[in-house]
Amino acid sequence: MSTNYSLLFYLKKPKNYVSGPVPIYMRITVDGIPKEVSIGRSVDPSRWRPKANRAAGTKEESRTLNSYLETLVRNIEDVHTALVKENAVITAESLKMRFLGQDTKRHYLIEIYLDHNRKMETLLGKGYKPGTLKGYKTSVGHLTDYVLKQYRDMDIDIQRIDHAFIEGYEFFLRTDKSCSPISAAKYMKHFRKIVKLGLAHRWITADPFVFYKNTAKPKEKGFLTQDELNRIMAKQYVTSRLAHVRDIFIFSCYTGLSYADVKKLKKSVIAKGVDGKLWILSNREKTETITNIPLLPQAKEIIDRYADYPPCVSKGLALPVLSNQKMNSYLKEIADLSGITKTLTFHMARHTFATTVTLSNDVPIETVSKMLGHTSIRTTQHYAKLLDTRIANDMQTLQRKLSGN
Repeated sequence: MSTNYSLLFYLKKPKNYVSGPVPIYMRITVDGIPKEVSIGRSVDPSRWRPKANRAAGTKEESRTLNSYLETLVRNIEDVHTALVKENAVITAESLKMRFLGQDTKRHYLIEIYLDHNRKMETLLGKGYKPGTLKGYKTSVGHLTDYVLKQYRDMDIDIQRIDHAFIEGYEFFLRTDKSCSPISAAKYMKHFRKIVKLGLAHRWITADPFVFYKNTAKPKEKGFLTQDELNRIMAKQYVTSRLAHVRDIFIFSCYTGLSYADVKKLKKSVIAKGVDGKLWILSNREKTETITNIPLLPQAKEIIDRYADYPPCVSKGLALPVLSNQKMNSYLKEIADLSGITKTLTFHMARHTFATTVTLSNDVPIETVSKMLGHTSIRTTQHYAKLLDTRIANDMQTLQRKLSGN
């Protein structure tokens, strides 16, 4: 954005003008955008020199007017210098408003971001989750660090956000913050939301994200094969804690429930469904979408196993779920003891349900998407990985059709 400007004085004849003095206007132009303001003086057109932007002649009246015009030129110069020193955005509007003493309120990026987070915090449980707020708090921390490094200041006028700022911030996330492409994309998405707030309030008039494109590709979703799943299920563990974690993990493999959904699962939401068999009739913790899942025998067996377990009975919970950190820690032990070389995490159970348990057994992706509680089938496609066995079966079916068998 340019910091230069041009200044012009000109006569602006009113409508139905016939004769007599004409008002003098001052036009300030920055980056081709002009702003006009009346200077409160008039002059007869016959005594005005358009090329010189001044009154003609040496009479006292002309000298006084020209002296006033020179004073205005110096005043605009002073206003421009002050804005430059303030590191403010130089526009024709900002020069005009400062000249008139009517500066518009400046809006700062980090201040807007923090206000957004404060409002989000007051709405926890009313459309926002603590995990979402935590992500935005981390995000504003990264953005503050970038502004401090790049501009040696704690905040920046939102009007200064341009494509270069956006590219620089993404590079900062990938280098200084060592963010993966997916994590960087998440923080850029948060940042974009704040920019949209600025656009909605007309604090900025052009979208600096218009030429930005996220190139991050989703990670391949890890899952267990049926053989790996069977090995974990068949393994006998010496300690009860590993057996508990294994059971809860297997339950998720056969229901597709996330850690948060399993942890809050109450016995009261397990009831008879439309087919007269037991279903889980609940809402997803993350999206609050309805999740109705028929209880497969493997999952029902685990529910029955903990039906009289004291910690579950006292709280009305279906399963004794530990913290996510402990669950993932114990799952690493389970993987080692079961001969699994993959990095086992609790979320892998959800991927396993989508891929190994359902899709590879010919359950339609629309049905899987509904059971997973996804709001878009595109989300399900990230989880869904066709196994070689499914491809082989599909091709055998095709061969039979082609051969006429």
